[in-house]
Amino acid sequence: MTNPPTFNRIDACFSRLKADGSKALIPFITAGDPDLATTVDLVLEMEAAGADIIELGIPFSDPMSDGPVIQAASERALASGTTLGRILKTVEKIRKKSEIPLVLMGYANPIYAMGIPTFAAAAAKAGVDGVLTVDLPPEEADEMRAHLRIHNMHPIFLLAPTSPIARIRLIRKYASGYIYYISLTGVTGATLTVTQDLDTRLQELRQELALPICIGFGIRDAKSARKVAQVSDGVIVGSALVKLIAEHKH
Repeated sequence: MTNPPTFNRIDACFSRLKADGSKALIPFITAGDPDLATTVDLVLEMEAAGADIIELGIPFSDPMSDGPVIQAASERALASGTTLGRILKTVEKIRKKSEIPLVLMGYANPIYAMGIPTFAAAAAKAGVDGVLTVDLPPEEADEMRAHLRIHNMHPIFLLAPTSPIARIRLIRKYASGYIYYISLTGVTGATLTVTQDLDTRLQELRQELALPICIGFGIRDAKSARKVAQVSDGVIVGSALVKLIAEHKH
């Protein structure tokens, strides 16, 4: 097994937050929606507004885990000419002005089309800190994981309410950076109800996992974000922000 990445921006962020007794605010936006120049501006504005880590979605024509809001954002981004290569160029532009941790989140197809070794080297050079490939299970992720770790980037994996203990322990072996915990079964944009079951589930996960656990899916307002922050290490907000971008893109 390859060695985990050395200290990177994600690790530094969670170390700082832990020392401060704070939780991570992790906004997600689709790169290239409405265009890549605006993506740079949005990242800088979100950092200024208090974001700790930013997930940049790689638009894809068949985003199976995403609801209609992010599906539409992918369509707009693709229509504007967004490609994975252009996203990496955009990350380079962001890095000229910001050191906020950046995670690329998307599907395996665009990465495989570029080639995993080529992608990993280019992403690291651009300034990417982690990669979350939604449809790449850990059993199939050895090549991706190895090349990310060679270049000091974190392979980030998903866990869900339905994940059995064997899956949790497998993810524990392979993941680094943080765990993206899907708060509900469904697609992005669904409504999350924070219950005692969620708190109990996270306590169970902490018995198995040493990594920070960040919760996404269904967090659409400050009230739900505050509740999720009470039981997690970070709050991931996606569809609610992408919807705002769509409403104000002009």
